[in-house]
Amino acid sequence: MILDVTTGEVIALVSMPDFDPNNPVDALSDDKINRMNVGVYEMGSTFKAMTLAMALESGKFTVNSTFDTRGGVLNWGRQKIHEYHGTNRVITMPEVFTHSSNIGSAKMALGVGVPGHKAFLKKMGLLDRLRTELPESAAPIIPPRWTEINTITIAFGHGLAVAPLQASAAVAAIANGGFLMTPTFLKTTSEEAMTKATRVLRPETSEAMRFIMRLNAVEGSAKKAAIPYYYVGGKTGTAEKVIGGRYVKNRLFTTFMAAAPMNNPKYLFVTIMDEPQGLPESGGYATAAWNSGVVTGRVIERVAPILGLPPQFEPPARPFPLMVKLGAYHATQVDGR
Repeated sequence: MILDVTTGEVIALVSMPDFDPNNPVDALSDDKINRMNVGVYEMGSTFKAMTLAMALESGKFTVNSTFDTRGGVLNWGRQKIHEYHGTNRVITMPEVFTHSSNIGSAKMALGVGVPGHKAFLKKMGLLDRLRTELPESAAPIIPPRWTEINTITIAFGHGLAVAPLQASAAVAAIANGGFLMTPTFLKTTSEEAMTKATRVLRPETSEAMRFIMRLNAVEGSAKKAAIPYYYVGGKTGTAEKVIGGRYVKNRLFTTFMAAAPMNNPKYLFVTIMDEPQGLPESGGYATAAWNSGVVTGRVIERVAPILGLPPQFEPPARPFPLMVKLGAYHATQVDGR
């Protein structure tokens, strides 16, 4: 999917497998749904963008806050929260994102608290059914009893299932300066869209998140989509699927969301894969960076000129001035090269 973050307009969307309109005999088969707006999924680590934005909005954390991930395990009652790419040290907020730290994300969400977490996700449109011009929609699957362990797991993208289109709208709000727009399939202008938009984030929070997403493309999991000259930023998400009420480690749902250009985002690019397989060229890995991330990068490279996104042969001047002023982690290194 390609979404214009300044208007909410869906520029392109495809869901496979699809039916053949010349032979629609199987058009109503269960596997022919439009998964972008009718399927609901746990979005994995792409949800960490929500968690960081929430932490910044709460005023309880700043871009310079640090989180102790030593030991690589967070014990909460009988539950153990593990790191996937553990650093085993104290890390900064941007590093929570670039290292995709489950522990760091969990500690942010716990710091905000269960009521604040639920209120923020509701504000971002993630706890209600998203309705668009399409006739079909799906309600999110929300924990019937939302406790601290739910807040911990939802902080890193497990335990709350939403439509991908819904999650994309929330990420678009993070990127566009803080305005939540209902996705539309009708041609619209930014002026028209702004009359219906809702401010959900402060501009300072949006700048911090755009910086962090760009940093992730420079030195984190989004490097495979960091197409030169388009100043891309983004986040991977790999979630284990729930089969028969249990998470299955080798049945994955991978997501990649990337926006460009991060100094003034125009488009959000989203690729989702259901049960991708590891390949020799990916070293056997089936996680998001190796499939959804690679595909997203190729899509950006191919369609950015068609969309009229001009290449930036020189890094943008002072793209994140507040982050530099605050001395955020590696703020001076995010120069677009």
